[in-house]
Amino acid sequence: MKLIIAYIRPERLNDVKQALFAKNIFSMTVTNVLGSGRQKGFHETYRGLPVEVNLLKKVRLEIGVNDEFEEAALDAISDGARTGAEGDGVIFVLDIARSLRVRTGETDIDAVAATRSSAENN
Repeated sequence: MKLIIAYIRPERLNDVKQALFAKNIFSMTVTNVLGSGRQKGFHETYRGLPVEVNLLKKVRLEIGVNDEFEEAALDAISDGARTGAEGDGVIFVLDIARSLRVRTGETDIDAVAATRSSAENN
């Protein structure tokens, strides 16, 4: 089991979600965050005063997947987020030691199943 953490441009979120949905990956947590990376920010003028903006708006995605969905998730995120410009984002993959679905009591692989059965969809 893996925990995938991705930082992407906010305007690319819809493309990333659609790419993940196409690969049958539906469960995710999305958070608006501020951060700095290789872009190092930019300078702008606000009400006539120069301002240095070095914390940029990003979106943080957290997705727990079974090992069989790891590559599909990485491909979907990178394809959906890529613009070819500096600041497209970064993806981290971490091992999950254990998981538990609170509602059902399912553990580990069953708890992070990427797709739902047809019975659950009805």
